[in-house]
Amino acid sequence: MPIQRLFIANRGEIAVRIVKAAKELGITTIQAHSDADKDMLAVRMADEALSIGPAAAKDSYLNVDRVVEAAKASGADAVHPGYGFLAENAGFAKAVTEAGMIFVGPAASTIERMGDKVAARQAAEAAGVPVVPGSKGRIETVDEAAEIAQAVGYPVMIKASAGGGGRGIRIASNEVELRELAPMAQAEAKAAFGDGGLYLERAVASPRHIEVQIVGDGNQAVHFYERECSLQRRRQKVWEEAGADCLDEATRDKLCQTAVALAEAVNYRGAGTLEYLYDPGANEFYFIEMNTRIQVEHPVTEMVTGFDLVKEMIRVCGGEPLSVSQDQIKRSGHAIEVRLNAEDPFMQFLPFPGKVERLKLPEGDGIRVDHFMYEGYQIPPFYDSLIGKLIVHGRDRADAIAKMSRALNSLEIDGLKTTVPLHKALARDADVAADAFHTQWLEPWLDAGNLSSEQM
Repeated sequence: MPIQRLFIANRGEIAVRIVKAAKELGITTIQAHSDADKDMLAVRMADEALSIGPAAAKDSYLNVDRVVEAAKASGADAVHPGYGFLAENAGFAKAVTEAGMIFVGPAASTIERMGDKVAARQAAEAAGVPVVPGSKGRIETVDEAAEIAQAVGYPVMIKASAGGGGRGIRIASNEVELRELAPMAQAEAKAAFGDGGLYLERAVASPRHIEVQIVGDGNQAVHFYERECSLQRRRQKVWEEAGADCLDEATRDKLCQTAVALAEAVNYRGAGTLEYLYDPGANEFYFIEMNTRIQVEHPVTEMVTGFDLVKEMIRVCGGEPLSVSQDQIKRSGHAIEVRLNAEDPFMQFLPFPGKVERLKLPEGDGIRVDHFMYEGYQIPPFYDSLIGKLIVHGRDRADAIAKMSRALNSLEIDGLKTTVPLHKALARDADVAADAFHTQWLEPWLDAGNLSSEQM
């Protein structure tokens, strides 16, 4: 039975995005909100809205019982988790389905399996997907880690078995560093995810971060090509592209096919992303993890393929088969997305929530802004600093960079400090233009003083 009443258990720009997609499908939207978010744009746009608790996320957006009770009380027949918060929480997905509603995402068992990096790695190996050499299972002790690192070869990356977002990651160049850093990684993982389990991977020098967008209906899966996400600060993406110009066609095809193979091997339902490290020197790629949700950077894929990924995931999770076959998915041109955060880039990216005093968004062919702002809106200080995303589509990568530069110059968000100056500087950087960067490129670039207020 198709979804008729959709409860949106998230906030910000992704909530706005879901409201728009659901309304275009003729679905009634019910927007959840904390007390601090009662005036946010998604609340104004949705057909109905319902409070789920105080400002603190732990008492509202992260409170499984409150969210499920509110969804049931609203008469919703489905819940969309967006990204972040409870989107990859297997317990939440299970609670939603046990309450008689549809979870707009994969089954709880799939989230649990693919959310654990060790289990995901094992699933990838079973599906014939290449993985970075590393531990075969969870590591509980430092002595065990040292033994495995000796076999894998230094340097090694120490990662939390659960969770993501760069939490718990350390790089050790030798055993002395490993014995020092592993307990720190365990402590951070325990604090962030309630699970101190670790695993090890060989650290790939100067890799590119490539990911493949897939959608599955529980039986079949298709890919919507790849994205390049190598421009990162503290392992958080700041600038994303579709596609990845560093790949040749043969490598691109092989990469995308492995993503489909893994998605089908786990009977994936909904939108998901397979993330890889790519070694340009060896022309080899390695699976690192799967995100069992829609991604922040999904708009660049929509721009180059012409498909609405949020609509498709709502359809398939409502029980419909995929509406598109692989041969119908083509890509055209190049797209770039920059994340607009309420942060001061000249003060170590300190969060800077405030009131939006004036808002002027760029317009034109191939320009899109996903956001939740309006003039007079007070950005609450309780949540992630992402306030929007500027996306452009061009004939090719050079055209897209030029269009991004023009769009950034016409964007005005008065009353806040934002990361716009960072993106303006990146858009005119020679290495960025030459596609000559990797996952460890941005932080040394910042340390070298390439971002100057005098240039803005």
